[in-house]
Amino acid sequence: MLGVLGSSNRRFFHGPGTANWDFGLLKELTLTESTKLEFRAEFFNIFNHANFGLPQGDKSNSLFGFITSASDPRIGQLAIKFLF
Repeated sequence: MLGVLGSSNRRFFHGPGTANWDFGLLKELTLTESTKLEFRAEFFNIFNHANFGLPQGDKSNSLFGFITSASDPRIGQLAIKFLF
């Protein structure tokens, strides 16, 4: 009926969940009493799971209900730090 409140939740239209696993390794190597060398490896979204964005929620948009974005894929970085 027009003009009558329904029984659905206010925000019933939601998107997919997120599965994001980050991982890091660190190794310190003591060179002398006061100097160290630090090796580091970091990985973001290590299992490369596709994390999709939210669907378009504007009903006047022609892409209503479609998911048009995703988060970054697996990213890795390596670093070496000299501490003195």
